[in-house]
This record gives sequence, structure tokens and C-alpha cells, in this order.
Amino acid sequence: MASTRLPGKPLADLHGRPMIVHVLDRGREARIGPVAVACAEAVIADAVRGAGGTAVLTDPALPRGSDRVHAALAELDPGRRHDVVVNLQGDLPTLPPAFLTAVLRPLDDPAFDIGTLVARITTEAEVTLASVPKAVCAFDGKKIAPALYFSRAPVPWGKGPLWHHVGVYAFRRAALERFVALPESPLERRESLEQLRALEAGMRIGCVEVPFAPFGVDTPADLERARAVLAPVA
Repeated sequence: MASTRLPGKPLADLHGRPMIVHVLDRGREARIGPVAVACAEAVIADAVRGAGGTAVLTDPALPRGSDRVHAALAELDPGRRHDVVVNLQGDLPTLPPAFLTAVLRPLDDPAFDIGTLVARITTEAEVTLASVPKAVCAFDGKKIAPALYFSRAPVPWGKGPLWHHVGVYAFRRAALERFVALPESPLERRESLEQLRALEAGMRIGCVEVPFAPFGVDTPADLERARAVLAPVA
């Protein structure tokens, strides 16, 4: 709610419904398991519950979404029925539900702790934008590529595709618990990318290619773009 570029962002109106409810819908449409919204403010919880969803109020002092997901999971599933959780950010109302199915695929391989998504970079603007994190990975004919690094710089060097990292994660429950217990790592601080903490700790992240990188709603212009994408068909 305290977003400086778009105050009250989770409740921003998208065709008569709050943005967070649209994101909740994307989770439900994926049909991969129960969906809940982990939030820090009661107004968000009220909006979610008013739409028939499940909301968990978590400590506002928690620093990141992964910490909030961990706290909500402990409250929702103390019996540990679920061993995988998908972390979907609340500002991705146009994300195709199929992407949430795709992010689970790396976890079919027990060698991976975390799954995530990448999309091929197709414009020079994306290459140079520091706001577009790049994943260093190589598919080489495989469907899952291990992530070797993430950076805001255009890496790796040389001929070949560059990959836009899409910040959606599937965690094994044990991996999430380990991840949130780790201290912030040196490269995480340097790049301002929390997934580097996992790599520095020796955890393995598997990447799945998706056709495009969905945009997050961070500004009024982004909100108008989301309204256009989600406009009801006449």
C-alpha cells in the first residue's frame, strides 16, 4: 500500500475490482493448489476476503515477499500437507495462469530446490535496462536450465540469447525454510537480487522458458496498460 510510484497499488481499480483480486484470480485459474494472499495490511485482507479468497495478515516488518510467504504458509498449513509453494507477486495481474504451472516443472527433478521463469530478451532496451534482471542459463536443447547467476548487467558475453528473469518462484518447502533463515549475501546486496542468496548458499535454481515476460504494475502508466490488457471483450 505504501508504493511511492503508485500509492495504494494492491487496491488499484481494474475494471471495478482491486488489482490484488485479479492476481488472486490468476492463481485460482492455474488450478495447481490452494491459493492465499499474504499481506501486511487489513484493507488488502478485506478486499481478498470480500472476493471469496483466503488472506493471511503477516508482520509488516517482514522484509521481503519470500518471508511473507513463509509466514503465511506456517499459519495456513501447520500440518505440512503441502511440500511446494509458489510465490507470485501481487502486481502481476496479467500473468498467464499457465506460467504458474510451468514454474513447477524444475521441481520434478530432485536436484533442483527452486523453480523460476525466464523469457528471451528481444529488444535492445531490455538488454541495457538495469530494472530487467538477467538470468545466466543455457538450455542447449533441454527444457530446464540451471541458473548459474542473475545480474542487472547484460550477461553472459558473446553470441547467444539473453534471458529476462521473471520473478515468480516455486520453492520446495524445505528450501523456502532454509532460504529465509539465511543472512543476506554479498552478491545479493551488490546486485539487489535476493535469488543470489540461494545460489551463494549452494542451492540450485531451475529455469523454464516462457514466451514473454509479463509486466508488473508499478506506475500509473502500467496500470493503464493492465486495464487495456484485461478489458472485457465486447
